[in-house]
Amino acid sequence: MTQVAVIGSGLMGSGIAQVTSLGGSDVTLIDTDEGALDRALAAIRSSLDRFVAKEKTTAEAAEAALARITVATDIKAAAGAGIAVEAVFERLPVKQEVFRQLSAIVSPETVLATNTSAIPITEIAAAATHPERVVGTHFFSPVPMMRLCELVRGLHTSDEALATARAFAEAAGKTCVVVNRDVAGFATTRLICALINEAARLVEDGVISAEDLDTACKLGFGHPMGPLATADLTGIDVIAHATENIYEDTADPQFFPPALLRRMVASGAIGRKSGKGFYDYSELSTGVWITSVTAGSASRGRVPAPARRRSRP
Repeated sequence: MTQVAVIGSGLMGSGIAQVTSLGGSDVTLIDTDEGALDRALAAIRSSLDRFVAKEKTTAEAAEAALARITVATDIKAAAGAGIAVEAVFERLPVKQEVFRQLSAIVSPETVLATNTSAIPITEIAAAATHPERVVGTHFFSPVPMMRLCELVRGLHTSDEALATARAFAEAAGKTCVVVNRDVAGFATTRLICALINEAARLVEDGVISAEDLDTACKLGFGHPMGPLATADLTGIDVIAHATENIYEDTADPQFFPPALLRRMVASGAIGRKSGKGFYDYSELSTGVWITSVTAGSASRGRVPAPARRRSRP
């Protein structure tokens, strides 16, 4: 796996490019926005510098990894890749357009991977000329830190495509699990969305504070991070959108985003990347509970509760 193309240079795309280049592959990072590519390269360099400072890699290895990354604004730069990884916005039409374009550019043997966390692979693959070569490679954020990659078979995904995707992810230092049935949210996203939704409902209803709920999950269940801190790290907008995708596919009320999550997205309080979410990251690195944004009592401006589970919203 010497030639890899990554389409999309956001948080996930840049992270995938970083771990892939550290694994020894040449990476072409593609985005139509030159500014986004500049920011991605700066973010990758900063991340590698932190790895060097923490002695997780050497300065020589970091420089070599950077040298293996090239950038391009034209998707045709993916033509020579052995695997092309799509990491664009989590909208089906956007992803399908990328796969239509890739199908006309790459060789018939090139594996086409999608980094979606919730959209069924079969729906994305419907836009590809050879749907059997399309596979889900769900990396976790932040990609350089998280060890898991969830591999997902679409209805037509071949054994060869899955094996190539596994080799690619393992070369990037990831441990893989395989989802054999292509359902919205796969396995991991369904689990975390169900947990975050219920956690948000408990906080919204004034049952428990966000801090205490996260502490309970860490100390009671052995989670390294509570579900609401996880939502802040991932992005509350990303979580809300993922739950919507699962709900649209399953009509299961437990996946309908709680009103609290929807209000937070509307207000721009979407987690660490905005400086505020369930916790405030503007001044303290550890975070402080924000009662003004996610209050749970009527005296603090409680938001209306959503339809409860087992009754369709």
